[in-house]
Amino acid sequence: MSPLRIGVLGAGMIATGGGGVLPNLDSIRHKAEVVAIADVVPDLAKTVAGRFDIPHAFTSLEAMLDGVELDAVVNLTPIPVHGETCAQILAAGKHLATEKPLATSMEDADRICELAAERDLTVVCAPFNMLYPDRAEARRLVREGAIGKIAFARVRSSHGGPASGAWPADPTWFYQKGSGPLFDMGVYGIHEITGILGPARRVVAFAGITEPTRTVRGGPFEGKTIDVTADDNVLMLLDFGESTFAVVDGTFNVNAARGPKLEIYGREGTINLSGRPFGGDGPPLEIFRLDAVGGLRGWIAPDMPDGDAPMRRLVGLHRAVLVDHLADCVASGTRPLLNLEHARHVLEIMLKADEAARTGQAQELTTTFSLPE
Repeated sequence: MSPLRIGVLGAGMIATGGGGVLPNLDSIRHKAEVVAIADVVPDLAKTVAGRFDIPHAFTSLEAMLDGVELDAVVNLTPIPVHGETCAQILAAGKHLATEKPLATSMEDADRICELAAERDLTVVCAPFNMLYPDRAEARRLVREGAIGKIAFARVRSSHGGPASGAWPADPTWFYQKGSGPLFDMGVYGIHEITGILGPARRVVAFAGITEPTRTVRGGPFEGKTIDVTADDNVLMLLDFGESTFAVVDGTFNVNAARGPKLEIYGREGTINLSGRPFGGDGPPLEIFRLDAVGGLRGWIAPDMPDGDAPMRRLVGLHRAVLVDHLADCVASGTRPLLNLEHARHVLEIMLKADEAARTGQAQELTTTFSLPE
């Protein structure tokens, strides 16, 4: 098949940084070809188009949709406009790969789902963590009962925030209402643990602003003072039913950590995901079994299916993984693993977590999802 004709919406860091989409497409050019880019910042799209040999540059999504033939759009816009722009892309009849979160309201998420179904369009949603072999293996082990009945899990889903390091752009918007660490970072942990354990049923949360201001510690905006208006410290407890729980953080207060990124505790053992290759020590996945060998308990580091090659390939693609997954699903007609229903469920958890923190009451979840085998 001919490669998908891709338009990229947003020419910022997620598009152009070392781990971004555009620098990492070389190995999949037989699947996807970027033919256009759009950004509302004057001349930015043109500059990026020249840097990456993209034929067409536009200053708006509308102009890009009207001005060039596209099969799909990769949405790399800031968090607050995801819902509006995703709906506009689907309404134009284009397949969609979008950065997280899917939207910031359930109304927008529902509209996106309706448009995708009406027009039979494929939608792939970040985060892409469930594509990693260690997450897939953890899901398989849980489903097969390798550690028995699951009691609870702990998920670290945070970092110190963009102001804590040498962020190359102005990090102010990360700390403003409509953004914040829950949408920026908590989404990863929620995505992972629901991908492994399945849909959650209820959420309880605490949230607040740790300090009213942040000072940027490095980079071109070093020394700038930011007024914090979004909750920058969020802790959630998810209820999966049958006394299975998970604690997930979504904060800008984790400057360093040594423990596993994700721990799952069952009646017959434990699964640890270290977080490698992006951090953490030890093998990507370890499992503790009460009867590991001949009635002896102990830790095992199982080999990943197909060895290290799948992980190396995914890590090498960085954020271009979204484009790769979209192209594969469109070409094969298969349902994405990073599917729309899962992204909608994750969004509901985040919105209900905010409500739970404000009201002090557990919030029932109404959405669900399934993942392809």
